[in-house]
Amino acid sequence: MFKRLGCALVAVLTVWVTPLFAQTAEFNNSFRWSEDPSNFGGFSSIHVFDNGIDFYAITDKGHITKSKFQRSSDGQIRGIEFGNLVELKNDKGEPLTRFQIDAEGIAVRDNGRIYVSFEAIHRVWTYSSPTSEAAWMPRHPDFKEMQNNSSLEALAIDQQNRLYTVPERSGLLTRPFPVYRYENGKWTIPFSFPRRGEFLVAGLDVGPDNRIYLLERHFTGWSFTTRIRRFDLDGQNEKTILTTSAGAHDNLEGISVWKNPNGQLIATLISDDNFRFLQRTEIVEYLLPD
Repeated sequence: MFKRLGCALVAVLTVWVTPLFAQTAEFNNSFRWSEDPSNFGGFSSIHVFDNGIDFYAITDKGHITKSKFQRSSDGQIRGIEFGNLVELKNDKGEPLTRFQIDAEGIAVRDNGRIYVSFEAIHRVWTYSSPTSEAAWMPRHPDFKEMQNNSSLEALAIDQQNRLYTVPERSGLLTRPFPVYRYENGKWTIPFSFPRRGEFLVAGLDVGPDNRIYLLERHFTGWSFTTRIRRFDLDGQNEKTILTTSAGAHDNLEGISVWKNPNGQLIATLISDDNFRFLQRTEIVEYLLPD
């Protein structure tokens, strides 16, 4: 989650900027999402279901929504059927407390089980449904020592139901981002993502092509630059497939990769407006290369 005061200027400065991309992703569409509830906004992660219509989105304040995209005949987002915001619960079935709410990453198994990573009390919790109580996942020893507000920013699940999580910061520009993978009841660090420049981790997903998509962002001082890198499941074959110009989009923090009916890979991205009126909740979609 990004909390610098300067980011409040982003929306004003970037409304008329045209997205540019340096590699092979192709801009498809962008939709500005707004609703009436006072707790609407702060979206930090998104999961789009295989049909490209239904999706989950979670917020920094510990809320989740299951909503639906309304799409045109060519797949463009034309509206959203809002499913309201539901408070996530803790392991006692109670609403999250102030120091539990900072939800950042979401991953969903094929059977519907939901996993959420949190920056406050660095952890991953799992839910049988959006309204169920949480269950603790084991924690890697590193989690307790992670920097406040910069820990488990991203979460993904692969086709073998293995979880992956990555901290927002690595600690040094020369230090790679460790990738934590959960399988057989424990977390290990099978590989890391090289750190390239000043970009920080924002989101993560494993696409239907069984490759990892890492969403990163860099705050330039007045706007954001977005980057997507793609890796094999062993962390190899790194490829940068998108780097936007500064100000092309708002503070994109969530990524979900899926295939449309034509078999085209789509990356759906969502922005965190930090609950600031000068920013916006933006949903952006890019066509991805095979």
